Amino acid sequence: MQTFDFTPLYRTLVGFDRVAEMIDEAAKIEPTSQGYPPYNIEQLDDDHYRIELAVAGFTESDLNIEVREGVLIISGAKENNTEERHFLHRGIAERSFERRFQLADYVVVESAELQNGLLSIDLKRELPEAMKPRTIAISTGKGTKGRKSSKVIEAKKTH
Repeated sequence: MQTFDFTPLYRTLVGFDRVAEMIDEAAKIEPTSQGYPPYNIEQLDDDHYRIELAVAGFTESDLNIEVREGVLIISGAKENNTEERHFLHRGIAERSFERRFQLADYVVVESAELQNGLLSIDLKRELPEAMKPRTIAISTGKGTKGRKSSKVIEAKKTH
């Protein structure tokens, strides 16, 4: 695997060190782990998302969900089955895995549910009050009886 040195980016991207770190982390991901388990990412509305992982054969006690430094880490480990089984075809992997998802700023995990072999993790973007769009009144300086009249400009909702 080819590696890249992102050191020059750290010197030129003042205030954007996190971008360089994310690029660096993405380059470290092993391509062999990318296919298992398969997953979906769904946007439910502007601020709600859902990640679904196909984890057939895993129970709640086999799975671990953790958020650490803005990264959602989902891992699964099956206990070693001492029972001797003879397979004619083995297509269900049931192997240990670890899946990582970089969470955007202000995204938090709301809940997780395991049902019918699908692990669903609900995420919500919670913007701080200072980051939310707000209406700003603009005064014109002209008014009656010493009052200034104002015109209101409303911020458009961004996605």
